[in-house]
Formats: sequence, C-alpha cells, structure tokens
Amino acid sequence: MAGMTCYKPGQRSRMFSAVREYNGRKDQPKGFGWRDFRDLRARIQLGGPIVLVWDNVRIHLTAPLREFIAANADWLTVFQLPSYSPDLNPQEGVWSLVKRDIGNLAAADLAQITRAVKHRLKQIQYRPDLVDGCLAGTGLAMDG
Repeated sequence: MAGMTCYKPGQRSRMFSAVREYNGRKDQPKGFGWRDFRDLRARIQLGGPIVLVWDNVRIHLTAPLREFIAANADWLTVFQLPSYSPDLNPQEGVWSLVKRDIGNLAAADLAQITRAVKHRLKQIQYRPDLVDGCLAGTGLAMDG
C-alpha cells in the first residue's frame, strides 16, 4: 500500500492511495518503485505548489526520485520527517484505521484482504473528518 494525506487551508482534506497485490508472478513487481510515487498524480488533482512531507522509507530516498524532485522544484518542495517518527505522519493514522477495521477479518485468500483494504480506504477517502483527525492525531497544525 502507498498513501498520501493532503491538507490545504480552506479546502477539504484529501487522501490518495494505491494498493498492489503481489501473487509471486515473475513479471509482477513486489512493491512500489520510485515511478509509482512520482506518478501518484496528486499535482494534477490538487494543483500546485505542493509541499510534501515524507517519512524515511528507503524508496523515498532513491537517486531517481531525488532527481525528479530537483527537476520540479518550481512546484514541489519536500521535507523529510526525522527517522522513527510515525507519530508525526498523518498517513500512519490512516493505516491504523484500516488495520483496526480488518484486524479480525478471517480472509479466505489474499484477494479478499485486498478488497477489504481497498473498501476501507475508499470509505476513509470520502470522510474528510477522518483525514482531518489523522492530522490532529500528530499534534501538528496547519497554518493558513
């Protein structure tokens, strides 16, 4: 899973996410690559400029992604969160909501888990109050 919570003064909060199911096929990627993060398309839907606050997942620190950020510095500013600081990342609140909802799911297969996760993410996506709560949970405030 990959996700992004988005906040803009005077507008409703938003959340973008992508879920990838890995079935062990040879031609199938095991996870998300730097291009997947680049292509989340938040700028198209949100407009710019964008200030992106990222955790220190290794893929966020790759050279190609850093080059993309540098090449788009006119609309994209990136700040890295300190190491081991999930308490400052609103997206961690989203993952917590998803885990809480599917924690007791007795799934028959991976596809059922994937459907449950996508369903819960879609519910959260259309509840800006939940996305706002994830920011409030960090103790951080957004200045307009």
